[in-house]
Amino acid sequence: MPTNEKPTRARQVVLLFAITLAIITYVDRVCISQAMPSIQKELGLSNQQVGMLFSAFTLAYGLFEIPCGWLGDKFGPRVMLVRVVLLWSFFTACTGAARGFMSLLLARFGFGIGEAGCFPNISKVFTIWMPSRERVRAQGILWLAARWGGAFSPLLVVWIAAHSNWRMPFFVFGGFGIAWAILFLSWFRDDPRKHPRVNSAELAMLDGAERNIASKHGRVPWARFCSSPTVWLLWLQYFCMNYGWYFYITWLPKYLQEVRGVSVKESSVLAWLDPILAHFGNEDVVTKLKLAFLAGIPLFFGGLGSLFCGSLANWFAKVLGGTARSRKILGFTGLASAATMLVLSTKIQSPLLAMVSLGAASFCNDLAMPGSWGAVMDVGGKYSGSLGGATNMFGQAGGFLAPILIPIILSLTHTNWAITFFASAAAYVIGAICWIFLDPVTPLDEKTS
Repeated sequence: MPTNEKPTRARQVVLLFAITLAIITYVDRVCISQAMPSIQKELGLSNQQVGMLFSAFTLAYGLFEIPCGWLGDKFGPRVMLVRVVLLWSFFTACTGAARGFMSLLLARFGFGIGEAGCFPNISKVFTIWMPSRERVRAQGILWLAARWGGAFSPLLVVWIAAHSNWRMPFFVFGGFGIAWAILFLSWFRDDPRKHPRVNSAELAMLDGAERNIASKHGRVPWARFCSSPTVWLLWLQYFCMNYGWYFYITWLPKYLQEVRGVSVKESSVLAWLDPILAHFGNEDVVTKLKLAFLAGIPLFFGGLGSLFCGSLANWFAKVLGGTARSRKILGFTGLASAATMLVLSTKIQSPLLAMVSLGAASFCNDLAMPGSWGAVMDVGGKYSGSLGGATNMFGQAGGFLAPILIPIILSLTHTNWAITFFASAAAYVIGAICWIFLDPVTPLDEKTS
C-alpha cells in the first residue's frame, strides 16, 4: 500500500444511511401521537385505550430487542436492518388502515416488533464501520437526526392530514421505509473488507472491523453481563431516561390541547407564526400547526443535546479527565438537570416558554444518550448488538410504563398534569444517581471468543 494513499470515505455513506434511518424511525414513531386526537375522536377511544395503544408499541419493541440484537451479532446487521425496516413500514401502513381499537392495537404491536433491533444493529454497524474515536460522535449525529425527525413530523402529519385525513400520513411514511431498505440492501456490506468502495487506507482506520465481524463470535456471555453491576446500572438509567422522555412522543399533543390549547390560540407570543401558517389552511388548521410546532420543540432541543454531547465527546474526555469520567459527569448532570427543567415547566404560564423549558429538559436528557450507547459499544464489544438490545429492552420497559401510568395518574388527581411531570422528574433523579456508580468503558467480552 502506498504510504500516501488517501482513505476512501465509505464509512461516511454508512453514517448517512444510519442518519436517514433514524429520521424515518422517529417520523413513523411520532406520527401516532400527533394523529391520536383525531384517531381518538373518530374511533371513540377512551384515554385508557389510548394509553394501551401507545404502550403496545413499546411492549413489542422491548420484548424483541434482545432477539433482534442477538441475531444482528450472529448473522450481521445488514439482513436484520432490512428486515426491521420492511416490517415496520408494513405495519405503519396498517395503522392508517385500522378500523377500530383491536386492529389498531395489533398494528401498533406489529410496528413495535418491526422496529425492534433498529438501534442495537446500528450500534453494531458503528462498531464495525467506525474508528473507535468516531463512534460516540456518530451516535450523537444519529440521535440528532432521530430527534429532529420526530420534531418536524408533527408539522408534516398536520399538513398531510389537512389535505386528506389522519390515515394518509401513515401510508406516506410507510413508503419512505421501503425505499430506504432497497437502497441499503444494494449498497451495504457487513464486512468492510469485502466492500468495493473501501480501500486499504480506510480499512486500516476501522480498528473494530476484524474483531467485531459476526463470523468471529462465540456465545454471548450473558452470565457475565447479568452479574455486572455496571450493566444493571446502565439498564436502570436507560429505563429511567425513557420513562421521562416517552411523554414527548405519546401524551404531549393531548397535554397541549387540553392545558395549553386556549392560550396557544390566543397567545400573542405565537402571533408571528400566523402569516407563515396561514398559507397552509384555515384558522383551525393554523391552531393545529401551532400546537404541532410546540410539540416539536422538545425533540428539536433533544437533538441539539445529542449533537452537542456527541461532537464534543473527545474534548470532554480531555477536559474532564478521561472518557469514563466525562460520560459519568454528563450522564449525571444531564438527567438531574432534566428533572429540574420538567418541574420548572409546570410553573410557567406562557405556552411557548413552557415548551422551551420542556425543550431544555429534553436537551439535558440527551446529554446522557450518546454516552449510554458509547457505553454499550465499549462494554459490549463484539456483543454490542446483544447488549444494545438488552439495554433498549429495559429502556422500552420505561417507555411502556409511562403511557399507561399517565392516564391513571390523571384519573386519580382530577386531571392534574403537573403530577405526571413530577413522576417523570423522580425517574430522572434515579437515573442520574446510576451514573455515579457505573463504569461506562471497561469491556466485558474479552474472555469469550
